[in-house]
Amino acid sequence: MKALHERDLQDGYGEVFLPDALERKYPAAGRHWGWQYVFPAPSRSRDPRSGKTRRHHLDESGVQKAVRRAVLDAKLTKPASCHTLRHSFATHLLEDGYDIRTIQELLGHRDVATTMIYTHVLNQAGGRGVRSPLDSIRSGSG
Repeated sequence: MKALHERDLQDGYGEVFLPDALERKYPAAGRHWGWQYVFPAPSRSRDPRSGKTRRHHLDESGVQKAVRRAVLDAKLTKPASCHTLRHSFATHLLEDGYDIRTIQELLGHRDVATTMIYTHVLNQAGGRGVRSPLDSIRSGSG
């Protein structure tokens, strides 16, 4: 990805869209490596908001199709999708003791009640709940 970004810069492109306030405060930030997409689109296109030619993020339908292909190739018997990965992510965070408000923010839920749905899985599966920091210390290492 970094080599692709560097080629875009050499070709006179390499800038991503930033929200207006960020673009005003840091006008060159959109060209820096740290602001580039983790999954960039394979080609550049014209940004309808600014008229600039930019490389946008990969379209989500491409990721969904890739996950679907992987599920079929793996011959999984249970249905699985990007949404399944989202549920797994949230459940693992809860199992690892992250607080529900942090998970709410990461998932982009407006209402914490939506995020609370994930807690029923822990109750059924015997989740560990909140762990003490001492739980992470190996015996004999302190």
